[in-house]
Amino acid sequence: MTALLWIGLILGSLVVVSMVIEALRPAPVPPVAPAWDPSLTIRFVDVNGCRVRYIGTGTGPTLVLFHTLRTQLDVFQKVIPDLARDFTVYAVDYPGHGWSDIPGGDYTPEFFTRFTTGFLDALDLNDVLMAGVSIGAVVPLLVAAEGNPRIRAVVAINPYDYGPRGADRANLVAKVLFTAAALPVIGETVMRLRNRLVEGRILEGGVITPAALPPAFREEVFRVGERPGHYQAFLNLIRHMPLWSGVHGVYGKVPVPVLLIYGDHDWSRRAPPGRGGAREPLSDPRSAGGRRGATPGLRPGPAHPFSPPHGALARDLRRIPEPAAPIAPVPGVAMPRPPGFRVQ
Repeated sequence: MTALLWIGLILGSLVVVSMVIEALRPAPVPPVAPAWDPSLTIRFVDVNGCRVRYIGTGTGPTLVLFHTLRTQLDVFQKVIPDLARDFTVYAVDYPGHGWSDIPGGDYTPEFFTRFTTGFLDALDLNDVLMAGVSIGAVVPLLVAAEGNPRIRAVVAINPYDYGPRGADRANLVAKVLFTAAALPVIGETVMRLRNRLVEGRILEGGVITPAALPPAFREEVFRVGERPGHYQAFLNLIRHMPLWSGVHGVYGKVPVPVLLIYGDHDWSRRAPPGRGGAREPLSDPRSAGGRRGATPGLRPGPAHPFSPPHGALARDLRRIPEPAAPIAPVPGVAMPRPPGFRVQ
């Protein structure tokens, strides 16, 4: 009984201390321009009552980029300059991410699907090539599966399909955080005790080479997390993450060309227990292409936009044909096609 009392006192003290720390955190000031390209103009648009940040640059066919969870549009800073030579590039901060508003409600796949549809409508974008990483790769597939006429093709880079372990496979720090986040009170307490060291380690778990993460990006991601209400939104997203592993059931409804890109270190390619160590996508390529089919591509090395070579993504996107043309095969290491798979 005495031991339980002491444990309760310690936990209670941590809760109080975390609340005091959170109350004392100063609200960060949004940047007037991206640090990695001060010439870019930061813009805001109202989407379903939520003020969201985005940038637009370049000329050519319309390309919209979607970032991973807990990051922001700056995750594409290494590839946007190259992409802008051939595309009119838009990159946006999801609600509750980056410097966009932090609305209440549940951060479910449906929430992000509604937002993305609203963003395309708000800017009146048409013939859009949508590309994203992780959850940012899943959202365009979900919007396309609804038959959105504004989309001409989707490029899904390491789409979120991480099996039962989810994103906690990044590293031990991420595993502890994501496990604790699921627990009432404890999750909130851990989030309020966040710091640069812990968040930096979790970010490193998303890339094969931690040195690829620019220090300025690490710092801005941490500062964004200091915004009032941010940790609650992120906690809500984490607690709804199991929903993301089940959304691929609608991929067969996607009526536009789809290019799936995996790096040979991506989480989605690690076999779960019982698969004999085979290295293959957890998602069946047959389910990701709908009427026009999907082309799977295995890129040697990492596929994260911070990982070199930074021109690889631009080369992949330039290969996307007009809607009426077939998708050309992706160069590189060939992936076996399952029985019945075909590209039309």
